[in-house]
Amino acid sequence: MTRRHELTDQEWELLAPLIPRAATGRPRASDRQVINGMVYKIRTGISWRDLPERYSPWQTVYTRFRRYAPDGVFTRALQQTQARADAAGDIDWLVQTDSTIVPAHQHAAATDRKGGTSSRTNRTITPSADPEEA
Repeated sequence: MTRRHELTDQEWELLAPLIPRAATGRPRASDRQVINGMVYKIRTGISWRDLPERYSPWQTVYTRFRRYAPDGVFTRALQQTQARADAAGDIDWLVQTDSTIVPAHQHAAATDRKGGTSSRTNRTITPSADPEEA
């Protein structure tokens, strides 16, 4: 049974080979269980301590997350998954943006509060190649 904030079997099949395996040491919690805990935490925004026990103790999930992040595990997994999807033609890389989805901050306009032009000027300082020219 796949819960709402967990990886499906198909998603796990893609991700499983990209997760590092422990070569030696004592047996550890299931990789899928721990990764599902990370996904649950990120998707819900809860604190680590509030992670449900079904994902292993929160310390285990947190420790593994803190180990994987600086090692680049997530970045490599994303890159390899995108490369596979791109090779299969499943990704359309065309992106279009317009002003309806990129709102400007109110200070981006050079107007005062009444809608007229502002008395302030944009003073951009650009260094010249020769200080004597200035």
